[in-house]
Amino acid sequence: MLETKIKQILGGKTEFENRFVKDFKQLGELVTVLKKMGYKIVLTQGVYDLLHEGHAKYLENAKSHGDILIVGVDSDELTRLRKGPTRPIVPQDERLKMLAHLRHVDFLVLRETKHEIGDLIRLVKPDVLIVSKSTTDFPKEMAMEYKNNCGQIVMLPPQSTTTTSARIRTLFIEGAEKLASEINQLTKDFLEKFNK
Repeated sequence: MLETKIKQILGGKTEFENRFVKDFKQLGELVTVLKKMGYKIVLTQGVYDLLHEGHAKYLENAKSHGDILIVGVDSDELTRLRKGPTRPIVPQDERLKMLAHLRHVDFLVLRETKHEIGDLIRLVKPDVLIVSKSTTDFPKEMAMEYKNNCGQIVMLPPQSTTTTSARIRTLFIEGAEKLASEINQLTKDFLEKFNK
């Protein structure tokens, strides 16, 4: 029965309700069936905030290493812990739904603060684990630790010339410059009225 559902899910439609796996236990069961069906499993994980071309290229490249791409997405709370109080810009539900529309993403699971970075890796035991060279919380020592849970670990270079963090900084800088200009003009106008 689960095999029939999997074939339907992989049929090309968004199928968000079926492709978003709500808990790790359910994901473990799904992965067991996928492996029995002979699929090569690829796993990657991240925030995917302000989805951009680099994310899409990264996920396409990740999928090229196997048959099924499972993406662990950091929850809002986990993202705040990792990236700071102003992140994420896009809430987790929207990030998950946007990723479900990308043709290379087969299954999604939410990583919560209770999950360590290795929990998903140990659960899925992917044939291929994809990590970005720009990921700061996955040092080479960790790669050695997780090697026992993966067939292969592939480090991909960044797939775009910008990052979400860089875009957010640009938005903040532009906003601050505009605000400073407006304050400067208001101050100038006030002083002119005051000096009359």
